[in-house]
Amino acid sequence: MADLTITAASVVASGNSVQRTKLANAAITAGQVVYLDSATDKVGLADNNSATAAIRTVFGIALNGGAANQPIVVHIGGSLTIGATMTAGVAYYLSDTPGGICPVADLASGEYPTVLGIATSTTALAFDPQAAGVAL
Repeated sequence: MADLTITAASVVASGNSVQRTKLANAAITAGQVVYLDSATDKVGLADNNSATAAIRTVFGIALNGGAANQPIVVHIGGSLTIGATMTAGVAYYLSDTPGGICPVADLASGEYPTVLGIATSTTALAFDPQAAGVAL
């Protein structure tokens, strides 16, 4: 399997979306998973096999794109149309590709699994990140 192929223009927050706006620490595209750098209060691309624990800690999913130091609206809770085709009832995870979202089959040894949420339809994700806190 592979990471979800996300169409950035199709990433849409639902009515119950909880959001925060932060500056980007690098280029970010709508639909990418981000972490919050507590030292700078900026968001960057999350990665499940980073050597840095903070980068493995999911803050949310970007609702818009931007370059470094531009504002990014981040979905931190609730439902989200992710802009990709999913399988309803299946859990999706933070990928080892920075900012990516993958199915469980893509997780491998040395990665730190974080469930991002469960697909409630072929397009909607009930976003509620849960980190295992240990490597596979």
